[in-house]
Amino acid sequence: MPELEKLGFGIVAYACTTCNGMSGALDPNIQQEIIDNDLYTTAVLSGNRNFDGRIHPYAKQAFLASPPLVVAYAIAGTIRFDIERDALGFDASGKPIYLNDIWPSDEEIDAVVNTHVKPEQFNQVYLQMFKVNDEQTNSNPLYDWREKSTYIRRPPYWEGALAKPRTLSGMRPLAILGDNITTDHLSPSNAILASSAAGEYLTSMGVPEEDYNSYATHRGDHLTAQRATFANPKLFNEMVRENGETVQGSLARVEPEGKVTRMWEAIETYMTRKQPLIIVAGADYGQGSSRDWAAKGVRLAGVEAIVAEGLNVSIALI
Repeated sequence: MPELEKLGFGIVAYACTTCNGMSGALDPNIQQEIIDNDLYTTAVLSGNRNFDGRIHPYAKQAFLASPPLVVAYAIAGTIRFDIERDALGFDASGKPIYLNDIWPSDEEIDAVVNTHVKPEQFNQVYLQMFKVNDEQTNSNPLYDWREKSTYIRRPPYWEGALAKPRTLSGMRPLAILGDNITTDHLSPSNAILASSAAGEYLTSMGVPEEDYNSYATHRGDHLTAQRATFANPKLFNEMVRENGETVQGSLARVEPEGKVTRMWEAIETYMTRKQPLIIVAGADYGQGSSRDWAAKGVRLAGVEAIVAEGLNVSIALI
């Protein structure tokens, strides 16, 4: 298959850090190689989410595995082999090393856990969180909102247009979507790219690119999180077509002009016009985690209704 000639790989740690897109930026040289050669990069992780692009926008596909298998694939450096039968690599003398040569026994795992995982390690970290000092007891009980914060900001959910009843009339479609639109399409949690709407906003707030962090960490600031709405580069909005084919990307078509633009620019345009919106989707809309921001983001965009097959109740109640 010709597309396999562009197959690449990426191995990036395991557990919640990677699963939630928090593994950090790729090495700039690796990222540029992916872009220049249009590599189909994959990841292997131990987590509970493997949505396209969740780990990193340039990790186009992900596979879930146990922590030992993640290490094994990292040693091999590729997923294009039979991990049960083929060699992971070769030792200094050229002898092949197989999975069963390095797979730990239950006794070996128990020995490592018993030696290195101690209750006092958790007490040192977590007990400190519940200690109250004099400064805390004398502080103002109301939170002092910081004007320039990009992590936590006073939300507008009960103010302005959001406080008014929905009219459910004169709505225009923001997106027409297929099946299996996950919460990662609605509000991605992965790394923020400089070229994204959120990245441009953070730059305007004086945040350097190396401190962008992830979408998930900025959800307390609705101005950043709004710009994540439908920001997943794997999105297919059927309103955006070229030569009869739906174009992949965080794109929308502003009506009635018919102008194709980045999703955030379309949302901004409609917000300025106070234009009520509707989303039309297929089956399993809203599956996944972080459903609160999957609902908040589209509501702040002015979406008054969602029509979907088998609609997730948590998403419907916006």
